[in-house]
Amino acid sequence: MMKCLLTVFVVGILAGPVSAQSVADIVTDDFFNGIIDQSDPSCVGRNFYTRSAFLEAANSYSQFGTADDTRREVAAFFAHVTRETGHFCYIEEIGGPTYPNSQYCDPTNTQYPCNPDKSYYGRGPIQLSWNYNYGPAGQNIGFDGLNSPETVANDPVISFKTALWFWVNNVEPVLSQGFGATIRAINGGECDGGNTAAVQARVGYYTDYCNQFGVDPGTNLSC
Repeated sequence: MMKCLLTVFVVGILAGPVSAQSVADIVTDDFFNGIIDQSDPSCVGRNFYTRSAFLEAANSYSQFGTADDTRREVAAFFAHVTRETGHFCYIEEIGGPTYPNSQYCDPTNTQYPCNPDKSYYGRGPIQLSWNYNYGPAGQNIGFDGLNSPETVANDPVISFKTALWFWVNNVEPVLSQGFGATIRAINGGECDGGNTAAVQARVGYYTDYCNQFGVDPGTNLSC
């Protein structure tokens, strides 16, 4: 009996904790393709979003996957990405340019003034929106977010970098509060009955991905 326990103990030490898996180990080709394969073959995003672009972008954000169990954080990130892009179908917000507030400009934000000829509607995996996000994201990543916001829809690596930039700055700080807090951080308008179906969809993707990764989704899943 003692020998068996010792063997299990030694194997556990050699194997290490499951949560020590790298992001690349978790986001396999099968996982990534399992999302994108659910979109329509005609979707423009199918030829834009790739696992290699995501991993290249993730290399610039080493803190991604460190705020919680890596598997749970990756599941949360891709749950939102799946919802925001329709399984990697959309690069730009549906009807973004035609919405009444299509420019998504906050004129009171003088630190990141809008270019009157540009619009800051949703683009990329997390659908980055508003001048006050495009400006600092561009500064951090290295592109002109205020004068060339369309870069987010034209360069897949930069596109994923904007999603990761938003995530580590706005979502990681609330991860410990549960998945529901991440919904509020990304699209709070859906919470408190704003769009129950959308919230349920995000939670569904999240729990599905947690199951695929073999990790408990935790508590406080809704908002």
